[in-house]
Amino acid sequence: MKLAKRITETSKKSYGMYEKARSLPGDNADLIHLELGCPHADTPLPIKQATVDALMQGEVHYSDMRGLPALREALAGKLREFNRLDVTADDILVTNGLTHASFVALFALIDQGDEVILLAPYYPQHIGKIELAGGKPVIVDLDRANNFSIDATAIEAAITPRTKAIVIVNPANPTGRVYGRDELQALADVAIRHDLAVLSDEVYEEIVYDNTKHISIGSLPGMKERAISMFAFTKSFAMDGWRVGFMTAPADVMPGLLKITANDVTHVNTFIQAGAHAAVTGKREVLTQLVNDDKAKRDIVVDALNTMRNVTCVRPEGTIYAFPDISATGLSAQACADRILVEARVVVEAGSFYGSAGEGHLRVCFGSESKERIVEAMARLKAFFDAL
Repeated sequence: MKLAKRITETSKKSYGMYEKARSLPGDNADLIHLELGCPHADTPLPIKQATVDALMQGEVHYSDMRGLPALREALAGKLREFNRLDVTADDILVTNGLTHASFVALFALIDQGDEVILLAPYYPQHIGKIELAGGKPVIVDLDRANNFSIDATAIEAAITPRTKAIVIVNPANPTGRVYGRDELQALADVAIRHDLAVLSDEVYEEIVYDNTKHISIGSLPGMKERAISMFAFTKSFAMDGWRVGFMTAPADVMPGLLKITANDVTHVNTFIQAGAHAAVTGKREVLTQLVNDDKAKRDIVVDALNTMRNVTCVRPEGTIYAFPDISATGLSAQACADRILVEARVVVEAGSFYGSAGEGHLRVCFGSESKERIVEAMARLKAFFDAL
């Protein structure tokens, strides 16, 4: 059977070190997994209970294709209050996580041959979706010497007549950057000048530290009409297996998004949306505790990495990732990650997995294990680097 060209001609994206760890022979129970962005915490009980209640009360049938009205109303209120986005419930579409949201957005916007700009280090999954939609990813490398700040001049230089959109991740995976207002405004100015859409992946919006302020680019002047902002409960509320997210889009784009979702999923699981409603309307203390736990683990990891030979690590402003610079070891990022897997029995991702701009770095997820396991992982990494 012959596959469609959109699949066979799309470059295969792997799960990087996760796949290598799975293929190791023998008993690998001692491996410490710091490669996948999978929250270690359990989903808070009130969210679970709301979902169970909805299920037992018979909320098991088809629902609104856009998402349950009560959930969309609550999300709109949250986005107005915390993200300063000028939205109503009609501007919101509930999705199967942010992965689905970005798929829907790209398929609704991108024609064959259109170019989409990504900032590197990038999130690899966005590349696959651009290519499946028939588009061409155009990579703009950010400079690690400038702490991977947005470079509006480099973005503008990459624009051609075929450029349709710019994709950003803020807070940024894998670097841990939280883009400031001036950076975002400079990017917005470029998008407005060239009439481009901006797809903003904000899955880590709630996970910011040290009084850092997350800003949604769609809240900036002139961006309501061209920004598609995408969110999820995945990381903030430890709901990665639930597969529920949401997106906002301009009124003229929403009908196209609905045409895509009507044909791929119809709508998100009905009773799961009750859990999402409990998350967005529940006590903020629940979210605060989850983020505080991530912050404590961030500090353990960053402080430890900065004691290791030939390793330096900037303290991430957000996300659940540290992005240490290991270039002084003389090893490539992939060679270093491979050796750590075998010699230290710790799984971390090579920075080059996120594009050439990530070379010389590793991505270390501090949200995926308990504090005790993270302390053990740091001891193993220190022994590894000190012995090189």
